[in-house]
Amino acid sequence: MSGALGYHAGLAAEDIVARHYQASGARVLATRWRGRAGEVDLVLQDGSDVIFVEVKASATHDQAAQRLTPRQIGRVTLAAQEYLEAHSKTGSGMRIDAALVDRQGRVETLKNISMV
Repeated sequence: MSGALGYHAGLAAEDIVARHYQASGARVLATRWRGRAGEVDLVLQDGSDVIFVEVKASATHDQAAQRLTPRQIGRVTLAAQEYLEAHSKTGSGMRIDAALVDRQGRVETLKNISMV
């Protein structure tokens, strides 16, 4: 996949995932938020919880999950903590999810991946 094609496919996957979370009542706070520790694809608010989502898209959910590395989870965790501090949300609950998007646009979420 070329750079431009991959970039736009990533944006489309993130939009699908954002709508998936919004359908369950979450509100998007930021997309592609970047801090010193790295980038978080989606930052959402669900009640008092702030949810940080790493989006992975591939032909199948299994292939997307294989592209999720411990290093990425660690980077997202650090960036999430940075976001909470920068936005005065240190008292909020925090969760880190992975959202897997397949070729058909179906979403599978893995909740609390930082605890795995």
